[in-house]
Amino acid sequence: ALSEVLAAEAVSCLNRAMAALRDIWEEIGIPEELRLERTEAVKKHIKSLLDMMVSEEESLKERLLKSIALCRKELDTLCRELQLDPFEAEEQSTILQMEKDLRARVEVMLKQKRDRKQELKTLQERDRDLCDILCTTPFCIDSNAVPSLEDLDRYRRHLASLTAEKEQRREQFVSSKRQIILLMEELDHTPDTSFEQDVVCEDEEAFCLSEDNIAALQNLLQQLEARRSLNEAVCTELRSRIVALWERLQVPVEERESSAVH
Repeated sequence: ALSEVLAAEAVSCLNRAMAALRDIWEEIGIPEELRLERTEAVKKHIKSLLDMMVSEEESLKERLLKSIALCRKELDTLCRELQLDPFEAEEQSTILQMEKDLRARVEVMLKQKRDRKQELKTLQERDRDLCDILCTTPFCIDSNAVPSLEDLDRYRRHLASLTAEKEQRREQFVSSKRQIILLMEELDHTPDTSFEQDVVCEDEEAFCLSEDNIAALQNLLQQLEARRSLNEAVCTELRSRIVALWERLQVPVEERESSAVH
C-alpha cells in the first residue's frame, strides 16, 4: 500500500539523518559519550514529535466515536418523534464513513421535523381563521408533538371540508342577503336590530357564518316573505272591495282606469 511505502521512506529518512549526524560528529571529533547524549536528545525529540502526532490522531478518533454516539442518540429520539423505524447504520463501514453517514441522516431527519412542525403551524393558522368565521372548535391535535404524516393528512382533509362548508354558507348568506334587502325595500322596512344591521352591512366578510347565524338569516327571510304575503293578501282584499264599490256606484271605466294606476 502507498501508506506503507511512505512509512518505509520516513524510516529511511531517519536512518540517513542519523548516519549524517554520526559522520558530522566524527569529523568534528565529538567524544563517544557526547555522541550518545546527542543521539539520545535526537531520539527524545523524534519520540516527542511522534507521540504528539499519535495523540492528535487518537483524539480525532475519540471525537469521531463521541460524535457517532451522540448522532445515534439523537437519531433514536428523532425516529420516536417522527414515528419512523429505527435507523440502522452500515456496521461494516469505517469510523469516518459511519460518522459522516450518521450526521447526514440527522440533518435529513431534523429537516423533516422542522418541515412537519412548520406545516402544522400553517394548518393551525388556517384552522383558527376558519373557526373564527364558522364559530367551530379547532381541530384536536397536540401542538407540542411532531405530527405524523397521517395526522397532517387528516388535518388537511378536515380543513378542506371546513373550507367547502364556508363557501357553501357564504353563497347561502349572499343569496339570502340579496333577497332580504329587496324585501326590506319593498316593505319599506328599516333594519332595526343589530342582527339585521349586520346582515345588510356592506362588509360581507365581517358576517359570522355560524350555524345559528345562518338559521337566524333564514328565519329573517321567512318573516319578511310572510309579511309580504300578508300585505299582498290585504291588497288583494282591498282591490276586490274597491271593484265591488265601483260596481255598486257604477263608476265609469275611464275613472276606474285612472285610479287603477295607483
